Amino acid sequence: MSRAPRRPGLPVSARLRLTLGYAAFLVVAGAAILVGVYVVVRFIPDYPLTSSDPSLSDVGITSRGEILSALVDVSLWVLAALAVIGLGGGWLLAGWVLRPLRRIDAAVRAVAAGGLDHRIRLEGPDDEFRRLADAFDHMLDRLQDAFAVQERFAANASHELRTPLAITATMLDVARREPGHDPALIERLSRVNARAVDLTEALLRLADVDAVTAAARPLDLADPVGRAVEEAAEEARRRGVDLRSDLRAAPVTGDAELLLRLADNLVRNTLRHNIGEGWARVSVDRDRDGSAVLRTENTGATLSPESVARLTEPFLRGEGRTRRDGEGHGLGLALVSRVVDVHGGTLTLEARPGGGLLVTVVLPARPQSS
Repeated sequence: MSRAPRRPGLPVSARLRLTLGYAAFLVVAGAAILVGVYVVVRFIPDYPLTSSDPSLSDVGITSRGEILSALVDVSLWVLAALAVIGLGGGWLLAGWVLRPLRRIDAAVRAVAAGGLDHRIRLEGPDDEFRRLADAFDHMLDRLQDAFAVQERFAANASHELRTPLAITATMLDVARREPGHDPALIERLSRVNARAVDLTEALLRLADVDAVTAAARPLDLADPVGRAVEEAAEEARRRGVDLRSDLRAAPVTGDAELLLRLADNLVRNTLRHNIGEGWARVSVDRDRDGSAVLRTENTGATLSPESVARLTEPFLRGEGRTRRDGEGHGLGLALVSRVVDVHGGTLTLEARPGGGLLVTVVLPARPQSS
């Protein structure tokens, strides 16, 4: 699930590349012309040259060799002047040509930050930049409509799915108080109904993550992780798992609720996919480049690389499609993966040699201006 890292290299702007290209083309064209002149001058007969104008007698060029030597000297100055003109003029020309791209870049950044209502609305001639901007605006219209439909669907599904399940739960409570009922059957139906409610909530949360646009704010990743560890402490004691945490400050920009869901799913996975008398470790720290790093590690069953690669698929659990304890819906790591993507981070899953899973979440550092 980790994204391929970018190859290191010096950042070079398109304007600089175009400027260097314009200057190089101008210098090469000038050099080609001067070489042509040099070649032509070589065909001048090599005999002493005298000027009919006495005022030009002090120039000192009296042969073809001297003409060629003077031409080389002048050519060097001309090429230097062409390089300066090419760099200066190319920089201005590249800036003028790339001006529409700056507006498109600003729009892309605004949309990436969650502003789906932003539009470029580029004016000017009907050229490639105008058509690109119009296509981008059209794409944003389609995306905004799709997100609006998804949000309406999630809201409607939330009501339509929760209501009958709540009614069923109420009817089961009433039946439980009635004489002559089958306690085992009522209890089994209650568990099935509760599981359906939990599954509905998980699916809606998964849909909510995809619909998130702009709810990010500066926060410390250690805060939601600390809350998740605290809330899972009772479950850890009940399961006999030694849960320990090492949480250090890690500033990020993100959605606090989504990050809490991410941390809660990861922490509870370390408990539910464990062994008797096992252990679980949760840590938050900063990387060398300032990125926030959340790691969870636990003991558990030995996992193959193939099964680890599929753990973020919805409805797939670490122990297969079924769980004997009936907990979990196979959406935990799928939800984690979506939340990480929303925040522009990376998620890495690794099987521990002795059994269990190591999960590493890396989120971009909070900008200095935040």
